[in-house]
Amino acid sequence: MDERTAPPLTIVRPGEGRVADLGDGPGVAFKLWGEDTGGSIAVVEHPFAVGTYVSAHLHTREDEYSVVTEGEIGFRSGDREVVLGPGGYITKPRGELHAMWNAGSAPARMIEIISPAGFERFFRDVADLAATGETEIAAFVALAEAYGLQFAEPEWQADVIRRYGLTPPSW
Repeated sequence: MDERTAPPLTIVRPGEGRVADLGDGPGVAFKLWGEDTGGSIAVVEHPFAVGTYVSAHLHTREDEYSVVTEGEIGFRSGDREVVLGPGGYITKPRGELHAMWNAGSAPARMIEIISPAGFERFFRDVADLAATGETEIAAFVALAEAYGLQFAEPEWQADVIRRYGLTPPSW
């Protein structure tokens, strides 16, 4: 295959990609969009400030695969719980309630692979909403519904927040 017939290449160098604050501790760095992969996957990085908790939720359209690259991140999926350090991997299947949090005393970071792609646009839309200063819960709920994201308050959530001294999202 020569350069004229080779498929397009997407190159994202270290530190490149839009970076945004999602509010209440987690952030996002966009690395590969669905448009870069023919819709098969998207890749984002999530920095977690100390005390960050991502509320229990489930995806109806995609699976997520996470790789911890810095710090310690706790995961709860269904009735299983684990804390992973750098180099740890976890799957979070669609339809299963899960949550994530910074389980340590230093900032943490993970790579999130989303399959199929599309949910990365939810993070884009939340970041755009946060940038406008929008604090109305209804706007966030509408976005979540549009992307097939469902939130719940399982019995274990308060215990996880208490054990790790986390700050739940204000919405």
